Amino acid sequence: MSKRETGQHKTGQNKTAKRRNGLTYAEAGVDIDAGNLMVEKIKPLVRATRRPGADGEIGGFGGLFDLKAAGFTDPVLVAANDGVGTKLKIAIDAGKHDTIGIDLVAMCVNDIVVQGAEPLFFLDYFATGKLDPDQGAAIVGGIAQGCRQAGCALIGGETAEMPGMYHGKDYDLAGFAVGAAERGQLLPTDDIVEGDVLLGLASSGLHSNGFSLVRRIVAASGLAWSDPAPFNDEATLAEALLEPTRIYVKSLLKAIRNTHGIKALAHITG
Repeated sequence: MSKRETGQHKTGQNKTAKRRNGLTYAEAGVDIDAGNLMVEKIKPLVRATRRPGADGEIGGFGGLFDLKAAGFTDPVLVAANDGVGTKLKIAIDAGKHDTIGIDLVAMCVNDIVVQGAEPLFFLDYFATGKLDPDQGAAIVGGIAQGCRQAGCALIGGETAEMPGMYHGKDYDLAGFAVGAAERGQLLPTDDIVEGDVLLGLASSGLHSNGFSLVRRIVAASGLAWSDPAPFNDEATLAEALLEPTRIYVKSLLKAIRNTHGIKALAHITG
C-alpha cells in the first residue's frame, strides 16, 4: 500500500548570507512530524476499507491489488480520476471537512460503474500549504467512508505540504480509482434501439457540479454559510450545500448482475 508523505522539496542555500549555512524542513514550512501524525490517525480509517484483493497496510511505495483474489477471471481494467471542484471552497470556508472526501470518491467511482465495471481500489492526493493532522484525518475519513459505500479499498495516497502554493487554509484534492469487468461485459452494449426505456436516478443535491455559480449566488444573497438554508429548514446553508454526492455503485452493480437488462448508463455532470 502506498506511503503518504509530506512535501520533500529541498530549499536552496544562500552562500553569501550572514546567517548559519543550513535550513531545516520545519524552517521551510514543512512539518514532517505533522505528516507522520496524520498517517497514524488515518491508518484505522484505511484499514476499514479492506476488501478481497486488498488487505495490506499503508506505508509502501505502491499500492497492491490481487485481481484473482477479487474473483476475476479475464478482467478488463477501467480507470478514472477527478476532483471536487470549487465545492472545496465551501468546505474550507465553513470549516467542515468530514464529507468532502465522499464527493471525491463518488466522482471517480460513478464514472467507473456506468461502464459496467466494479470499482476495486482508490488512491487520493491531498495538497495543502500547512498540514493540520486533524483536518487531514477528517478529509481522509470522508474518503474512507466513500470507499466503503463504493465497496472499494483505499490502498494509498499522497499528502503534500507545499508552503507558498496555497493561501491560508486552502487545500486541494484529487482522486484516482480503478475498477474491472469481465471481458465482454462492459457497457454500453451494442443493441441499443429506439424504444428502449430511459430512467433517471435522483441525485442527492448538486453533487460536485456548478459550485462556482452557487458561490456567486450565495455571495450576492448576503447569506453566511452558518445561516439556515432557505431550501432546507433542518440544515445550515453550508451543511445543505455540502450534502455528499450520491454513490450509485452497489445498487447499479446489483441491477446489472441480477437483471442483465441494462444496456447503457451515463454519469451526468457539469
